[in-house]
Amino acid sequence: MELSSQMILFARVAEQGSFSAAARDLSLTPSAVSKQISALEDSLGIRLLTRTQQGICLTEEGRVFYDRCHSVAAMVAETRDLFESMSDHPRGVLRVHCTVAFGKAQILPILPAYLETVPEVTVDLELTDRQVDIVSEEVDVSIRFSEQIDNSTLIARKLAPNRRVICAAPSYIERRGLPERPSDLAGHNCLRLSTVEKWNDWRFVEGGDPISVQVTGNFEANSADAVYHAALAGMGIARLSTYLVGDDIAEGRLLRLLPDYVQTGSSIYAIYPERRNLAPKLRSFLDYLTGHFGKVPPWERRAGL
Repeated sequence: MELSSQMILFARVAEQGSFSAAARDLSLTPSAVSKQISALEDSLGIRLLTRTQQGICLTEEGRVFYDRCHSVAAMVAETRDLFESMSDHPRGVLRVHCTVAFGKAQILPILPAYLETVPEVTVDLELTDRQVDIVSEEVDVSIRFSEQIDNSTLIARKLAPNRRVICAAPSYIERRGLPERPSDLAGHNCLRLSTVEKWNDWRFVEGGDPISVQVTGNFEANSADAVYHAALAGMGIARLSTYLVGDDIAEGRLLRLLPDYVQTGSSIYAIYPERRNLAPKLRSFLDYLTGHFGKVPPWERRAGL
């Protein structure tokens, strides 16, 4: 038994006035309690108790030592009570990482309602398109796309499908015309992502056969959010997630092109380090996200995509 545990045991013996009473209180045998107290006295090199027929008496050194032991026992009990209350009550700072586009379009709008349900939680949200090491950077949860997950040791909880469509502003189509088949994209100004080259390889099924078009254009950016705003400005054709463009397509700000094509091989996940003993603040946030998004996410329900 470690010294701290022996100190707590000694405090209980001193308070109960006998080994047998302390043993009953701690579900131990009197001999086990006596053995631990003797070991404690031997390790300290002092006698803490005097055994009598009526029970035990503290020596002068024992009374001084008891004051320290009582403080340790009280601190341990207070700490246990604190963490037991934390284990079923969301509180504290929740550190969330998310890509810029998804965070602005889908996370920020629902945070007020979530925070209403957990008044003792504070959200620290980082919007960035860089890859984050959530363990070393002490992030509670990172919201990522399936293409961004490269660490099999992390836990991934699916939040929603991530479908991508081809779209452009009406002003661009008026200038450059409407592509009728995927191969026509080679003659158009396509907006690219600079961070992941394979995302600029747009895949289609044409005539039953898979094809891919390596798109080119005069604009690229390191964030889907920038590509989205470039598409709205009429700069070119973009392949963007429905979570970004669903409302714009429904309201005519963007036109959906090549409607027979939808990329369905991607999903949006919440990534976190451990499956067991989730902090209540994280558990409540994950449950809120999955309940809000559902199998058919709200952006697709609104747009009828």
